[in-house]
Amino acid sequence: MKLRELIRYFDREIPLSFQEDYDNSGLQVGDPDQEVNSALLTLDVTEDVLEEAIKKGCDLIVSHHPLIFKPLKRLTGKTVTERIISKAILNGIAIYALHTNLDAINFGVSRKMAEKLGLKDVRVLVPLAGRLRKMVTFVPTSHYEKVSKAVFEAGAGKTGNYDLCGFGVEGIGSFRPGEGSSPFVGSIGKEHKESEIRFETVFWEHDKVRVVDALLKSHPYEEVAYDIYILENDNIDVGFGCIGDTVKEIDEMVFLNNLKEIFGANGIRYTSPTGKKIKKVALCGGSGSGFLKEAIAGGADAFVTADVKYHTFFDAEGRILLADIGHYESEKFSLEILKDLIVKKFPNFATLFSGLNSNPVNYL
Repeated sequence: MKLRELIRYFDREIPLSFQEDYDNSGLQVGDPDQEVNSALLTLDVTEDVLEEAIKKGCDLIVSHHPLIFKPLKRLTGKTVTERIISKAILNGIAIYALHTNLDAINFGVSRKMAEKLGLKDVRVLVPLAGRLRKMVTFVPTSHYEKVSKAVFEAGAGKTGNYDLCGFGVEGIGSFRPGEGSSPFVGSIGKEHKESEIRFETVFWEHDKVRVVDALLKSHPYEEVAYDIYILENDNIDVGFGCIGDTVKEIDEMVFLNNLKEIFGANGIRYTSPTGKKIKKVALCGGSGSGFLKEAIAGGADAFVTADVKYHTFFDAEGRILLADIGHYESEKFSLEILKDLIVKKFPNFATLFSGLNSNPVNYL
C-alpha cells in the first residue's frame, strides 16, 4: 500500500496536533507516495535498528522517539542522525515517529503502563487544553439534516464516548443578494428573510480543514456564514499521564518489586517509603516528573515515571512514593499499541518488533 494511507490513518487515530510544541512527530524520512509492505517497530531509531530493518526487508520504521529533533543544515554523515537518514534514503526505508501525540492519546503510553499494572478506573492525569474548537453556522431549516450530517461525518460533534453532538435553535436570518450573486433563495436587490437554524458543534483543531470543507460543500448558500471559536475547555479524555486504582491495597515495597518485574527495571530510584499502603497510582511514561504536583493533588499514593531530577525527589515531601523506573522501561510497551493499531486497520500489513534493546542507559 501507499505510505500515505498509513500516515492518514495515524493522523486520524493519533493526531499530530496532540504533540507538544518542542516535538517533531510525523514522517521523518520518505515519500508519502512510496509503496510499503512491512514495518519494523522500535522505541528508538539507531544505526543497528536501521541495519535490522534492511536485513528483515522492512521498508518502513515506525518509532516512538523521533529520529530528527534538531534542525539539520547538511547531510554529510558526520553525525549518527545524518548517517541514518542517508542510509535509509539509499535503501528506500521510510521513518515515521509517534511521540508526545502517542503519549497524549487516551490509549497511549501511560494507559498501557496502567494496563500492565492492572489498574482500574483509569483517567487522564493532566488533560490537554486549547485544542478544542467550536463552530457556529446558520443553515436554512430545509437543509439542517444534510449539513449537520456532513459536518459530523467530517469529525465534529465528538465528546467523550458520545458522537453526533450538536445544538440547533430556530430563528430568522436576513440578507440582500447583490449584483452578480446567485442566491439559493431570494431575489437580487431585495431583502430576504429565511427560516434558519443556528447550528453549533465542537471539533478538534486537527479536524478543522475537513469540518469546514464538509460545511461548505453541503451548505446550499453561495456565501456561508460561520464562526470558529477557540475553547479553553480541557478535554478530560486526552492528555498526559493517567491515574487509577489498584485492585487491592499493596505494601510499598511489594509495589516497587512489582514495578521492577513488570517493566524489567534494572534499577528503580525512589523516595523514602511513606508508610502508607498503595491504592491510587499516578503514571506518566517518559519524562513526567513535572506532573508530580498533579499526582499529589489527584490523591495518588505513588507516582511512577522516569528521568526524575535529584531535587524533584525532595518535592515529594513524604506525601507520595515517587518512583523512577527508567525512560526506556516506562515506554517500551508503546510498541504494542502501535502494532495493535496497525493490525486493526491493515491486517495483512506485516509488522515486526525490533529484536534490539535500544536503551542507551546501562546499569552496573
